[in-house]
Amino acid sequence: MAMISRADKSVLGQWWWTVDKTILMTILVLSVFGLGLVMTASPAVAERIGFDTYHFVVRHVLFLAPCLGAMIVLSFVQERTIWRVSALLLMLSIVGIFVSLAVGTEIKGAQRWIKIAGFSLQPSEFMKPAFLVASAWLMARQREKEGFHGLYMSFGLLVFCVALLIAQPDLGMTVLLCSAFCVQLFLFGSSLRYFVLLGGLGIVGLVGAHFTLDHVQSRIDRFLNPASGDNYQVERSIESFANGGLMGTGPGQGTVKLQLPDAHADFIFSVAGEELGFIFTFVLIGLYAFILWRGMRVLARGSSVFGMLAGGALLALVAIQSFIHMGSAMHLIPAKGMTLPLVSYGGSSMLALGFTFGVILAVTRKTGQRMTDYD
Repeated sequence: MAMISRADKSVLGQWWWTVDKTILMTILVLSVFGLGLVMTASPAVAERIGFDTYHFVVRHVLFLAPCLGAMIVLSFVQERTIWRVSALLLMLSIVGIFVSLAVGTEIKGAQRWIKIAGFSLQPSEFMKPAFLVASAWLMARQREKEGFHGLYMSFGLLVFCVALLIAQPDLGMTVLLCSAFCVQLFLFGSSLRYFVLLGGLGIVGLVGAHFTLDHVQSRIDRFLNPASGDNYQVERSIESFANGGLMGTGPGQGTVKLQLPDAHADFIFSVAGEELGFIFTFVLIGLYAFILWRGMRVLARGSSVFGMLAGGALLALVAIQSFIHMGSAMHLIPAKGMTLPLVSYGGSSMLALGFTFGVILAVTRKTGQRMTDYD
């Protein structure tokens, strides 16, 4: 790539000199870290449940390759194509959620997965970024076309998507989606009353979930009062950070992962804490923070309304999801099973991240080619 001249007018040449290579390289570094952590965290889990030692490693690579491929392909396209692809993905994911509710596989009391060609697919993972891009398009069109009520349409679409998530049920995904949408509203410059409305509905929803969903009540109660129930995974997670100390026990030398049921997925940050120590986990946090800072900085320099709203919301989505994963592992928030972007094992999550980061790279390109119409 270094040999590509700035005068090269080919598609590849123009992409190389306009894509934000700093964000791209940070994403690739996270992917390498993730592969390494899955290689050390997953064998114990695989053997414990009767799979081949490197079962999850192989599957992780199988998902990582199309994730990065989709990311690169999407980073080539213009904004008009992005929202069209997003609209299609949103419709497919909504259909997928309906299918999962009707005939999907139930795991731990939730019906979120459907079986396709031997793989479990979670449609709601794709609905998150697709909704945010579609919402960005609606809001941007309101700015461009007088009388178009894009903001109200976005709220209506949000209510519909949240209703589907609650039906599964998936409170964590609901919180994540609504939080990213709030960031989008802020970037749009929405009135304070919309934040008050969403905040009020959020409080009512959380209180309602606490009293109507047993697993939510249990997690919140155990967070507020650890003695009120079983905190096995959280206790092992905290133990892993204590064992790791500053420098860690060394790659592959951790012992707590042998007892953590989801060490390769929902608690992979704990494995990093034990085997690589505080310094590495601090670097890992810094990589996510850097992507957020760099992306917002590039968008603020002159992106279109659509680019700012879509890119900003997706950056927030990645950052909030990372915080939820890390916060759960460190017992800063009630435990919630959620993958660490590009690091945890998780096929649907990984594929959805390919779309997410592809859009981020596309809207942060320095092409000057911005969407001017929505026909």
